[in-house]
Amino acid sequence: MSEKIFEEETFQSVDFSENAPEKGKYDNCTFVDCKFSNLYLSHLTFIECRFKACDFSMAKMNNTALREVRFLDCKLLGTGFEYCNPFLLSVSFEDTHLELATFCELNLEGTVFKNCKLLEVDFSGANLEAAVFDQCDLERTIFQNTNLQKADFRNAWNYRLDPEQNQIRQAKFLRNGLSGLLEKYGLKIE
Repeated sequence: MSEKIFEEETFQSVDFSENAPEKGKYDNCTFVDCKFSNLYLSHLTFIECRFKACDFSMAKMNNTALREVRFLDCKLLGTGFEYCNPFLLSVSFEDTHLELATFCELNLEGTVFKNCKLLEVDFSGANLEAAVFDQCDLERTIFQNTNLQKADFRNAWNYRLDPEQNQIRQAKFLRNGLSGLLEKYGLKIE
């Protein structure tokens, strides 16, 4: 049985939690105000797709392929990205709320997070080399054994990361954000 292919389609205000999306490949599709919460999105492929104002709360992405996918103004609470298909994984996030989302062990090199809330997100073991956190709140976000080389934190806040447990060579920080790198030493920085 051949895989169903959806090309350049727009899905508007669809509640997929009532009727799951058909298995197959979605190429250059747009999803606007759609609900994917609590769904198993297993074995779906999204290529050059845009998700605008969609809710992915507690969505399961086992072996889901995300290739050049943009999340705009979405809600991603408890979404486990580490179970996605890692082959050619490429995502970006703008004006998106990510809380308790997990990206453990993923290659996210060059990923852009713009105007996002990343609250208690877990990046343990991930490759975030040259990633950009532009106007992002990183409160209680976990960076453990994470490659943050050349990552840009200049316009991020509330981050806490241990330079001894992460690779941070050539990462970019503003002086007023250095306390997030030194917290473990109990220093009082004024």
